[in-house]
Amino acid sequence: MDAIPTRALAAKDVEVKSISAYGIARSTVSEKPLDAEEIRKYNAWFKASMYLCLGMLYLRENPLLKEPLRVEHLKARLLGHWGSDAGQAFTWMHFNRLIKKYDLNALFVSGPGHGAPAVLSQSYLEGVYSEVYLEMSENEEGMRRFFKQFSFPGGVGSHATPETPGSIHEGGELGYSISHAFGTVFDNPSLITLTMVGDGEAETGPLATSWHSTKFLNPLIDGAVLPVLHLNGYKINNPTILARISHEELTALFVGYGWTPYFVEGSDMESMHQAMAATLEHCVLEIRKYQKEARDSKKAFRPRWPMIVLRSPKGWTGPRKVDGKLLEGFWRAHQIPIPDVATNPAHLKILEDWMKSYNADEAFGKDGKLIPELKALAPEGNARMSANPVGNGGLLRKPLHMPDFRKYALPNIAPGISNLGSMTNMAKFLRDIVAKNLTNFRVFGPDETESNKLGEIYKAGKKVWMGEYFEEDQDGGNLAMEGRVMEMLSEHTCEGWMEGYILSGRHGLLNSYEPFIHIIDSMVNQHCKWIEKCNEVEWRVKVASLNILLTATVWRQDHNGFTHQDPGFLDVVANKSPEVVRIYLPPDGNCLLSVTDHCLRSTNYVNVIVADKQDHIQYMNMEEAIEHCTKGVGIWDWASNDQGEDPDVVMASCGDVPTHESLAATALLRELLPQLKIRFVNVVDLFKLISNVDHPHGMSDKEWSSVFTQDRPIIFNFHSYPWLIHRLTYKRPGQLNLHVRGYKEKGNIDTPLELAIRNQTDRFSLAMDAIDRIPTLHNKASGVREKLLNMQIAAKTQAYENGIDPAYITAWRWPYPVKE
Repeated sequence: MDAIPTRALAAKDVEVKSISAYGIARSTVSEKPLDAEEIRKYNAWFKASMYLCLGMLYLRENPLLKEPLRVEHLKARLLGHWGSDAGQAFTWMHFNRLIKKYDLNALFVSGPGHGAPAVLSQSYLEGVYSEVYLEMSENEEGMRRFFKQFSFPGGVGSHATPETPGSIHEGGELGYSISHAFGTVFDNPSLITLTMVGDGEAETGPLATSWHSTKFLNPLIDGAVLPVLHLNGYKINNPTILARISHEELTALFVGYGWTPYFVEGSDMESMHQAMAATLEHCVLEIRKYQKEARDSKKAFRPRWPMIVLRSPKGWTGPRKVDGKLLEGFWRAHQIPIPDVATNPAHLKILEDWMKSYNADEAFGKDGKLIPELKALAPEGNARMSANPVGNGGLLRKPLHMPDFRKYALPNIAPGISNLGSMTNMAKFLRDIVAKNLTNFRVFGPDETESNKLGEIYKAGKKVWMGEYFEEDQDGGNLAMEGRVMEMLSEHTCEGWMEGYILSGRHGLLNSYEPFIHIIDSMVNQHCKWIEKCNEVEWRVKVASLNILLTATVWRQDHNGFTHQDPGFLDVVANKSPEVVRIYLPPDGNCLLSVTDHCLRSTNYVNVIVADKQDHIQYMNMEEAIEHCTKGVGIWDWASNDQGEDPDVVMASCGDVPTHESLAATALLRELLPQLKIRFVNVVDLFKLISNVDHPHGMSDKEWSSVFTQDRPIIFNFHSYPWLIHRLTYKRPGQLNLHVRGYKEKGNIDTPLELAIRNQTDRFSLAMDAIDRIPTLHNKASGVREKLLNMQIAAKTQAYENGIDPAYITAWRWPYPVKE
């Protein structure tokens, strides 16, 4: 191989040095706002922060190292992460100066994984932690308890968990810091959310899309997010991508996203203090300039908002090497920096000397309380970021001004005959909720609000759009700089926005096609975990529920094909704690109104509503719908003929399309086998099926038996995968009599009936199934069964030939008179 020319090697060396985390500070902003005394104080604060971080990782006794460090002072199991702590604490403390100087309203979001030591250290130094947890007092014993509880049984985790004052973002799963941060500042014009983005986190898809959030941020009515991309260079055992590309490429990336990046790079402490202080101040003034311009002129525009790229060594201020192997500035600093201190006396001594180099005795004095001159660096009261009420959004939450949903009722319902649009009608209800709550309610979704028949909302609030406008946008574009609907074709970003919006004290609804809600499975999972832990933290005030409306459902995705057919999100949600999740499948429009009203009024839940967007047969007037939704499950007397007698079979359904097919099957059975006594049951609250021992919504076994019987066959037509119903009902009396039909992962480009037939949820399959299960029929209904099979084949053949289902299928209505 040819040798690389010397000039090329030299140029390459210069380029590598330019992206090194070491050396005198290199920064875009050149001012030096700090005097020598301020630098001394901030350096002392920083060293106190690092001491607390190490103490959390290692110590359970001897918190001020008044005694020589011994193994018995250490935690038996060392857990936690060191790598990002220095950069986060460094950023936090310098922003504190600006909070005091400019009377800022600020929140901190910690994006790097396991970054809790940095956040907790700041909360403790500011005094907030001791105010919230009195036993973690600002003295030697309080510090000991503070250290011991970290990543310790009965204590707190290594993320910014719900127990962390001021936190709305745990950071257990990476990728959501920016979208959460933007959620907090929408409709929050005074707030600046300072957001640390880990360079590992920056490699995730959700984080990558969330940089586009500036295209939806209006400086007239919203606050601002100040991201600090922390390039410390390494993940667990690998370099990070953004830390290994040139300044030119990194700048181009963020300019392309619409940001103005400012660099702060280096390891020399004195010059880094000046550079970070100057850069943060420059960014704050730039944010305020944009906001003033918009608010003075009352004209919205999209600025190129500032962001900071902070490049500092991973595990900054730790030993550069231990036993000749790199530690600071390398991947070994990611987790516990020296893991064998309990078994290696030399390493224990290194740890002791390292911790003592932070001069904790000077910062905390003999009694363990931060000395007054350092305490004075922190803001006071709720101006402290860890005390900001936004970080405990329930304190700020105000109930929605809700119109009376009953006024939106679909009128004059003929059960099983009226055919109307449930979703288009419910959109009028949402329209008026938006109109009555123009500063604390938003609708979120990935480019599907119009498609999901919710376009009526635009009459109260259009789609937020801060990008360029074309003339054709006036022809149904429904775009506005001050809109109320947030649409971006990233489910992750929409969900992150809504979570941040809700956790900071507001309300929201996300609408999505059912098949692609799976994209945010893990996000919803994390939110459920957050809410469940919040329920255990007594100072956490309840926030509005996270409401997800799933439409364009599996049974009407026949035309889009197999890729669009997946109702399995319900399985994901059903796995979560019964304390925090609810699933509703309203069978018709008035039930949809009742359920939506209930969900939007609730707190601390994840509510999932499943309702198709097409026109469907209606079954109940409003009074009946309210009764049905209140019960959650009920016998439909008008569709049953077993009054006063034991039924031969129970036909049950859950979901709008399955209910339609189940009713059609019931009508076929009554026509062809009129001697049968059939009970029809509908389920709207899925968790009514669980035993009341296991879920607060569950029915008792007596209630179950009174509805479903203990000894009669139940043909249950379900919206989603059938196995879920068996899971929920596994201990019910007569469970062996329960036969569930649902989506079985069989799909193609079909008609609606063909898709149902593939999965045995069609009327003919259900009727044949009932015949097969009713013991009193023996073999007497074989001719009827054969006729049903022939009807099914004929309908399927016509669909193949004509491309649509026959009219007697699509125009089917309930054929029996309904008693008033």
